[in-house]
Amino acid sequence: MNYKREFIKFMAESGVLLFGEFTLKSGRHAPYFINTGKYRTGAQIARLGEYYAECFLEHGVDAKTLVGPAYKGIPLAVSTAVALAKRGADVGFCFDRKEAKDHGEGGMFVGMPLENGDKVCIVEDVMTSGKAFREILPKLAAAADVRVTAMLISVDREERGTGNVSAVREAYETYGIPVYPIVTMTDIISAIEDGAIAGREFLPAMKEYRKLYGV
Repeated sequence: MNYKREFIKFMAESGVLLFGEFTLKSGRHAPYFINTGKYRTGAQIARLGEYYAECFLEHGVDAKTLVGPAYKGIPLAVSTAVALAKRGADVGFCFDRKEAKDHGEGGMFVGMPLENGDKVCIVEDVMTSGKAFREILPKLAAAADVRVTAMLISVDREERGTGNVSAVREAYETYGIPVYPIVTMTDIISAIEDGAIAGREFLPAMKEYRKLYGV
């Protein structure tokens, strides 16, 4: 079993991959939801970091620092940095505050200081419309003249962004930033159809949803 199929089973076992009726941050109503807030134990977050690290190394991402957008991106960036360090790739990590701090060390980011010329990789949970992605970029630009070399996500929902192409493709076409998912919704649907995970009864609704928003 490759790490992608293992990851899908891990999400299902952890209660992260959910089926039902959900309203997304984008305002869309979906029959499935990926809630990384369901990772709640040390063992889970350690294992999650291993999957992100595998994706990072598989795609040869060149970055000095991992950026985890608050709030869900924070444990993702930390766990990925730990997993990479265990594999001999020691990178920094940082995350943004919701409000800039005007005392102490100050600034908008906590963790590895961002400096001009730094190569950074954003670590997030999922990308649907790309809203969260567009929110973090101006914060990074305000902190330093960094270069975002990649973004890692758990799942590419393979949905349209603000136009007629996927949010993942839009990120690349608009900003030149490649987005690497551990798995895609196509991978998840295949896992359901193959019986690797439960959820077959939700397939009709999932496919109808993809007709509306998929690419």
